[in-house]
Amino acid sequence: MERILDTLLIQIARLFTASLFKIGDYPVSISSMVELIISLLIAIYISNALSNFLKERLLVRIGIDEGNREAIAVIVRYVTAALGIIIVLQSVGFNLGSLAILAGGLGVGLGFGVQDLTTNFVSGLTLLVDRPVKVGDYIELENLMGTVKKISIRSTIIKTNDNSSVIVPNSTMIGNKIVNWSYDSSNFCLRIPVAVADDNDPLLVTEALIRAAYMESAVLYNPNPRVLFLGFGEEGLKFELLAWIEQPNQRELIKSSLYFAIEYNFRKQGINLPSEDRHLWLRNPEVLAGLFQKAEPRDDIDKDGTQATEREPNLQLVPVPKKQLSLSDLMRQIVYFKNLNDIELRKLIEAGYRQRLAPSQILFRENDPGDAFYIILSGSVEVFVEKIDKHLTNLAASQFFGELALMLGIPRTATVKALEETFVFAINKTGFQKLLKEHPEFYEQIVKELGKHQEELTARQKQLREMGLVDAAEDDQNPVVWVRKRLINLFNL
Repeated sequence: MERILDTLLIQIARLFTASLFKIGDYPVSISSMVELIISLLIAIYISNALSNFLKERLLVRIGIDEGNREAIAVIVRYVTAALGIIIVLQSVGFNLGSLAILAGGLGVGLGFGVQDLTTNFVSGLTLLVDRPVKVGDYIELENLMGTVKKISIRSTIIKTNDNSSVIVPNSTMIGNKIVNWSYDSSNFCLRIPVAVADDNDPLLVTEALIRAAYMESAVLYNPNPRVLFLGFGEEGLKFELLAWIEQPNQRELIKSSLYFAIEYNFRKQGINLPSEDRHLWLRNPEVLAGLFQKAEPRDDIDKDGTQATEREPNLQLVPVPKKQLSLSDLMRQIVYFKNLNDIELRKLIEAGYRQRLAPSQILFRENDPGDAFYIILSGSVEVFVEKIDKHLTNLAASQFFGELALMLGIPRTATVKALEETFVFAINKTGFQKLLKEHPEFYEQIVKELGKHQEELTARQKQLREMGLVDAAEDDQNPVVWVRKRLINLFNL
């Protein structure tokens, strides 16, 4: 029995080691095929493990962004897999020269069959190396919009706004026009067209649209929302709100939220939308006058038959909602901006931004740089001297502070803290500098208005001299000349 078992094992071993066919000079047996398959699987596993380690750990620690991590990981995966396959073939004694001969013989026959596969392979390499599109980009391709989730050698996976995954061949990605909204920046610009009636104030419309933009938490503060006046039309005045967001895949939801905010602000400001009323004009109305003359029923007879000499109309008084004070009105309360026209005020409003303060949040502390001024839109703040714990005053909605600190670069003399949830409108040095450079006439208006308050300017100049913050090149006995020079130096005009 033992002898029969040995004979059987020997026959099985011969079966596994017997040459089935040859590739060149290399004999192929079942055992060599099993060994080759296992070795190839190990090489592929090592390649995938190395790629995942790079993408999920090493490259993350280095700080490389998602798109670059995916490209590096995919290239490393295919390069190491190719090297592993070559090493395995050589280790089992396979002659690569004979494989080249076989590939050459089959190349002509398979060339047409794998043409699309080869095209997608080359396109995939182009996407990974040239990187016109990378993982994480928000793109638009042939009416398809979504986020690139994966780029492989053969295809690219795009996740659409409704969370469905679309597999696109790489040749389509290379051969068609693609709008890459994330190419230079991850920010996405929303364009909201709005039309209002002809009798509305464009400045109030601009304020309402910008205020609506800041009511949406997804809208970025930098770049600031902008409003374009597109012109006049039969349906009224045409505007467009530009707002930047970081989640383009949520753009429809954010746009809907913005429309709700715009309607709310228009209603609060009394801004009218275009009317659908149509007027009929008659060239000869006297011809038709007789057709409309009918006996009118008398309503001056009471039920008892007596004539009513006087009736009191039944009137119901409807309370008129108090109109919200506009930002332009608040600006004009500031003495340095009161003489600006609507165009200049609009530029000033666009240069600013909204800022939310939580209760007890510090806006700035004493001795901080005076690099912004603020108007309180809602809520209230406390002004106090922190070093000696001295309360100075409380400021509420519609009040402002810090305008001279911005224009003259004066350090803060007190600390400001929010007493409740507070929203302020702020213009910082960057926005103010841009405004002065783009509109020199605004700069002249500021200098002219500052010149009307020479006593205060003299006091501020003296304060800065004592602190050693007055440049000798800009100092002058005439405070108006000093202000002009200081503005030029401070804002690089």
